Amino acid sequence: MAKTRVFVSFDYDFDNDLKNALVGQAKMEGSPFEIADWSIKDASPSWRSDARNRIRRVQQVIVICGEQTHKARGVKIEIDIAKEERRPYFLLEGRSDKCCQKPPGTESDTMHKWTWDNLKALIARRR
Repeated sequence: MAKTRVFVSFDYDFDNDLKNALVGQAKMEGSPFEIADWSIKDASPSWRSDARNRIRRVQQVIVICGEQTHKARGVKIEIDIAKEERRPYFLLEGRSDKCCQKPPGTESDTMHKWTWDNLKALIARRR
């Protein structure tokens, strides 16, 4: 079965370690997904169009939520782009020992515990 291509949205300033952990999971044997791209670190005049192009190339968007995600303006914009491009997304609780925050505009969305079984199930549900 082909792997689901995903875009990872996360807070570059605080949660790069979480993105790296997800990249590691994508490389595991039997992983149902591959990381096609992730958030753009440097703001540039073209970053929004770059993000849109990256999101268009994937099947799903994974949003990693950390303690400061509600303040990460870029994460909110990437979610807005995913909605506009009709790409499904889901929220992952990045730090089980901390109070993780949802990005603005996702208050009614469920934040899922980050477990291997949950991740596989969330990917499978959105294929």
